[in-house]
Amino acid sequence: MKIVLVGQALFGKDCLEVLLGQGEKIVGVITIPDDLRGRPNPLKDFAQEKNIPVFQPPGKSPWRLKDPQVLAIAKDLKPDLFVLAFVSDIMPYDVIKLATFGGINYHPSLLPKYRGGAAINWALINGEKETGITIHYVDKGIDTGDIIFQEKVEISPEDTVGSLYYDKLYPLGLKLIAQAVEGIRKGTAPRIPQDSDKATYQPMITEDDVKIDWKNGAAEIYNIVRGSNPSPGALTIFRGEKIKIWDVQIIPSGPVLEPGAVVEIVEGQGFSIETGSGTILVKKVQRPGEAKISADQFAKQIQLKPGESMAG
Repeated sequence: MKIVLVGQALFGKDCLEVLLGQGEKIVGVITIPDDLRGRPNPLKDFAQEKNIPVFQPPGKSPWRLKDPQVLAIAKDLKPDLFVLAFVSDIMPYDVIKLATFGGINYHPSLLPKYRGGAAINWALINGEKETGITIHYVDKGIDTGDIIFQEKVEISPEDTVGSLYYDKLYPLGLKLIAQAVEGIRKGTAPRIPQDSDKATYQPMITEDDVKIDWKNGAAEIYNIVRGSNPSPGALTIFRGEKIKIWDVQIIPSGPVLEPGAVVEIVEGQGFSIETGSGTILVKKVQRPGEAKISADQFAKQIQLKPGESMAG
C-alpha cells in the first residue's frame, strides 16, 4: 500500500518514523515551505534522510494545499492512502479521492465534539475533564468523516495545552495512526459514522477569546489561562499595556475587593487578584515585545501596589 504523508513539525516526523518502523511504504511527503528565518523542518529533514521524495507547495502562509501542484503530485504518485498528521489547512477532497482508500486524519478531540483547529484549547477553556484522540477518514466536511479509532485521556487540573498535547495526546496519536494504517492495509479498519446531533465546532482561538474578564470566577479564569498556554496567552490590560498571563493558581480568598484589583504582593511568588468569585495568584507574565518573567519580578519592576486594577 502506497502512502503519502501530509504533515509538519516533530509530530509529522515522528509519525513518519513510526510508519516506516512498521514496514509501511511511504512514496512521498507533503510539508510546509521552508521557514524564512532558517528554522529546521524535522519532517522534511527526516524524509530526505530516508530518501523519500519531499514536496513543499509554494505560498506565504504555512500551507497551500489548494495549490494546483498538490493535485499534480497526487496524480503522479498514485497513492493508496493519504495520512494527515498535524495539518492546519484543508486538503481538497478532489485530491483525497485520488487515493484508493482516500485519506485519514489525526484529530485531538473525541469527535464529533470539538471539531475545528483549536480543539485542545477549547477543551481546557471549557473545563472538560477528559478529551482524546480520533483517527477518522477525510470527507468533504471539517472533521466530519467516519471514525476509525478513538481513545480517551484524562485532563488533570494542572494540565495546560502544552502538557496535555505533548504528554498525553502526542504519543497516543502516533499509536492510533499506526494502528489505523495497519487496519486499512489489512482490510480490518472499521468505519463508524459520527453522530452529527452531538457535534460541536470550535473556531480558532482569537485574542478576544482569551481576554480575561475579572468579573468571572477564579475557576473560569484559571481555565482560560491554561487553555491559552503555550499559545496565544491569556490577556489583560494594565496601565494601557496588553499583559499576557501564563501561569496562575487559585488561592483562598482574602478581603473582598472589586474584580481585577490587586489584593496582595506575595514575596517570591507573584501577586494576587480578586475575581468575581475567588482569588487568583498570578505567577508568570509577559509584557509586549519582552520575554516571559515571574510575576514576582514583574511586580518589582513596575512597583505594583495593592489596590491597582488589572481590569483594563
